[in-house]
Amino acid sequence: MRELLHSTAVSFVGRHNSGKTTIVCAVIAELTRRGLDVGSIKHHGHVGFDIDVPGKDSYRHRHAGASEVVIAAPDAVARIKDMRRDVECSELLETMPGHDIVIVEGYRESGLPYIEVMRQESERDREAAVRLLAGDPPASMVAVASDMPEVLEYAQAQGLQAFHIPDAGEGDAFDALASSLADYIMEHHARPKVTLALQAGGESRRMGESKALVSFKGRPLIAHMVERLLPAADELIITTNEAERLAFLLDEFPDAGIRLVPDIYAERGALAGFATAFQAASSPIVAIVACDMALASAQLLAHEVSLLAETGADAVVPANRHGFEPMHAVYRRDVCGAKTRELVESGHMRIRDLLDAVDVRQLTPAEVRAIVPLGGAFANANTPEELAKLEELSRR
Repeated sequence: MRELLHSTAVSFVGRHNSGKTTIVCAVIAELTRRGLDVGSIKHHGHVGFDIDVPGKDSYRHRHAGASEVVIAAPDAVARIKDMRRDVECSELLETMPGHDIVIVEGYRESGLPYIEVMRQESERDREAAVRLLAGDPPASMVAVASDMPEVLEYAQAQGLQAFHIPDAGEGDAFDALASSLADYIMEHHARPKVTLALQAGGESRRMGESKALVSFKGRPLIAHMVERLLPAADELIITTNEAERLAFLLDEFPDAGIRLVPDIYAERGALAGFATAFQAASSPIVAIVACDMALASAQLLAHEVSLLAETGADAVVPANRHGFEPMHAVYRRDVCGAKTRELVESGHMRIRDLLDAVDVRQLTPAEVRAIVPLGGAFANANTPEELAKLEELSRR
């Protein structure tokens, strides 16, 4: 699951011996204790850095001339690569999808939001504090952790978060610092989790049987959809009125945590299905996909999630000359859920009514083609003939 979701990141920066590594490790431990999947990046500023151990086979591979060595074990993978330049932090983050947060140590100039660590006992930190207090804070600075009262007062006056670093030996106070930093990171920087809601209402008159259970490439279509889209989800729910017939999915995908959710409204309609998905989802972002979109794209959903976070919109919905494609889109649960309930309970059942009522970021055809160049992600199967065509395209 979630292998395609882009990881968010925040950096801790400071001068040598500022204590930032101690703080970083404490924060990672606290975030992990709270159940977050944490990645980390440490910027080492000196040439000649080497983590390989003389005598090990990987060391022998490198010293025989290999410029890149991958060590793979059942529980871990390591990659050692010779570089001719300093790697940008953004390049490293691209190789680390699926984390709830990546904690970076260093990379002050990366453009990442950063927390400045300053200690009174460091002469270089005292000099840096003088420069900081003389002007405006850098654009990427979002918080300060320090034991200098004047620095903390400055940060608060500038609208930055301020965290007091306790004296050495104050174990309880240091634990409180790590907890406060974790609270802040979770609220402001951690990646919002994504619930994928597959809409599988039940019998289809035009198909002649349940779309979810119709055969696609030798297996039920719904199983194909789950496998195809899981990499873009932290949680997966299926809205359905035939839960007993789809229960086999719980055995087929035991680690996916699939939940089969019945409609909360007696009225039939796509917007009523949306209301069920929003109510059942435990994540702040909900990706909704129709179960008969056999070529739906997990990569496109992940891109939509990133745009939602970047733009602050209520929904990211693909659009083309035929109109919106709301059944392959992502939504903010709180805003869109409340508006959907209001619409359904007032008798409005069109998805377009929801899109007209919230802030929608349209995903253009050109943007879609950049992610899914071969197209077909929005094609759905209403008849056996359309399903056969999608199966043929999938096999190609």
